Amino acid sequence: MPKFKIITLGCKVNQAESEAIAGRLAEAHWTPAGSDETADLCIVNTCAVTQRAGMQSRQAVRRAIQDHPSACVAVTGCYAQTDPQPLEKIKGIACLIDQKDKLRLPEILSGWVSAPWCQTTLHPPPLTKGAGGISESTGCGVSERSVFPPLLSAPGARTRPFLKIQDGCDAFCAYCIVPYARGSSRSAGFQEVLDSVSRLADQGFQETVLTGIHLGAYGKDLEPRTGLADLLHAILKRPDSIRIRLSSIEPLELTDAIIDLAAGSERICRHFHIPLQSGDAQVLKRMGRPYSPERFSDRIAQIHRRLPEAAIGTDVLVGFPGESDAAFENTYALVENLPLTYLHVFPFSARPGTAAFGFGDRVPAEHVRTRCSRLRQLGSRKRLAFHRRFIGRSLQVLTESRRDPQTGLLKGVSSNYLPVLFAGDDERMHRMVAVCISGADAARLRGSPTG
Repeated sequence: MPKFKIITLGCKVNQAESEAIAGRLAEAHWTPAGSDETADLCIVNTCAVTQRAGMQSRQAVRRAIQDHPSACVAVTGCYAQTDPQPLEKIKGIACLIDQKDKLRLPEILSGWVSAPWCQTTLHPPPLTKGAGGISESTGCGVSERSVFPPLLSAPGARTRPFLKIQDGCDAFCAYCIVPYARGSSRSAGFQEVLDSVSRLADQGFQETVLTGIHLGAYGKDLEPRTGLADLLHAILKRPDSIRIRLSSIEPLELTDAIIDLAAGSERICRHFHIPLQSGDAQVLKRMGRPYSPERFSDRIAQIHRRLPEAAIGTDVLVGFPGESDAAFENTYALVENLPLTYLHVFPFSARPGTAAFGFGDRVPAEHVRTRCSRLRQLGSRKRLAFHRRFIGRSLQVLTESRRDPQTGLLKGVSSNYLPVLFAGDDERMHRMVAVCISGADAARLRGSPTG
């Protein structure tokens, strides 16, 4: 049977899409290549969120060509969508696949890939300006508001499968290339999402991650119009026992209704990731973010009041043009004083096609590095303090299917996103296990099963 390999960069949505592609390839009688095997088909699912992500995408493509010299190398994803020209110059790429065709990739490639495996026989057309580049009218070739089926990870791909229920974004923040790469916001059908959650529960999964590019915009384009809180309420009304985890959600879209649902049901994970980007009002305004530091603080405080043991993570974008020393200190002070659990810290990356690309008052690189370092150190201290709160307590941990490579111990994740290691046999994999926590550092917790 022909073998395939998928290399994924970037966000949870990319991961979900790669796993769905893997499932469809498996249905077409392809098998995943082992770590020491060469593939007949190699797919690189790229990311464009920063310049570094674009560079890493190009590196991944070159590595795939080198490691799988006889493979058909297909490249897709946000970087292939927004900046195909550098990829077109890389010798050995068989085809670039438009975002709107990403999930049809097995079907598309079936007409191009045939034995003997040889790239010289493959001549598919590259992405065109209208399909792959940034167009003046819509931003890209995937902006139509078509309803799509909810996108499930491939069966067995992970213990906590992704369920993609939304794609695209209408926000157009000044620094962000994603709306140009993925088009307008569009939602999976309400009933289809409910059925997909039930199907996962019937298959024995104990948690699924609801994911999307702009998850909080779910349902705004549906008829009748609905929302994420309505969807969660409908999921909780069903008898399924599966646990629901939310991926990143915007501050103003994490409503009181969603917090109330989480506080009233243990089926919604005590874990929220809420992007901040900046704690300075003027920088937020220039970024095009629709909230103030005070509104962000209110959301975090509300979660902490209702769910004091919830993990609350955030993104911080450092060095946005015009970020003065005082503006950064406002961000640092806000983050320091809020009950946040962990930070994802990113330096500003100017992306061609975005509004911020033309902003002239750039922050010197050495200042950006220093600021990022300070915030990351703060994030490590916050994470460690949160981890230590649970020493001596019991947590329900969903055990993954692979052991920790360094220790050989079982590993899993609690409802509030705590990574836990503990000793046990393979029969505990893919199961919810009560673990008494005996120690913690900034990276993980350790414990012993209580039963």
